[in-house]
Amino acid sequence: MAKPKHLAKLKQGVMAWNAWRRGRLGILPDLREASLQEANLSGVDFHGADLSKAYLRRANLSRASLSGANLCGADLRWADLRQ
Repeated sequence: MAKPKHLAKLKQGVMAWNAWRRGRLGILPDLREASLQEANLSGVDFHGADLSKAYLRRANLSRASLSGANLCGADLRWADLRQ
């Protein structure tokens, strides 16, 4: 299950999330099983994040940084993964 403080920060928007990530380079976000369907996450920094079993159906992940992210079992159906 996702850490509530990580999920709350993400829900503040991509700009707030990315700024938070820049200030906490050693933290690997825990967003396991997060419900993020249809979320606009364009340009989000998910580098090294645990998104296992996350519900990302129809999410906009264009230009997202997913390097090293754990997407095992994540629902990515109809997600926008361009760029």
